[in-house]
Amino acid sequence: MDNKLLGIGSRVNHPAYGPGVVIGSEVAAYKVCFISQGIKHVGKQYSAWEIVEAIEDESAVSFSLAEKSLIKILKTWSDITEVVPMHNKWNNGKMILVPGATEMKEKEVPIEVFFHKIVMIRDRLRVMEQRINSSMVLSEEDKINLQQYITRIYGSLTTFNVLFQQKEDYFVGEKSE
Repeated sequence: MDNKLLGIGSRVNHPAYGPGVVIGSEVAAYKVCFISQGIKHVGKQYSAWEIVEAIEDESAVSFSLAEKSLIKILKTWSDITEVVPMHNKWNNGKMILVPGATEMKEKEVPIEVFFHKIVMIRDRLRVMEQRINSSMVLSEEDKINLQQYITRIYGSLTTFNVLFQQKEDYFVGEKSE
């Protein structure tokens, strides 16, 4: 690493602590939040870590900007799923699958179970997107092509948006211009 100072939001990968993000800068050390180790101080002269994404050091950075950066990093580097609320109108509901063959029985599924599976699909698609975008093996053209397939998958899942309580949790496919 050269002597260029890292700004808040810089992403790093420490050989002992793993992936993290710079959340503060002190006189002689960075304050770094590592996914698996929590907040640690790392000397500014330390050079054994990999700098994944350097952000210019700006002395006047708001807490909310640092918080947004940390959230982005944690979502990128972890597979922790967020709690996504189901719309209240579906609480205690059930989904009934009625087969066309009259000799077969109906299948009832609690709507909460079905909703949880939809959220898991969405979260796994997001992780796949992140892995595609950060891949060192795929060409830019391959990344774009795969991203377009994922966008189409999101579009195919928009029917299930009715289950989500908050609009920002919706599946979004290609947007018409």
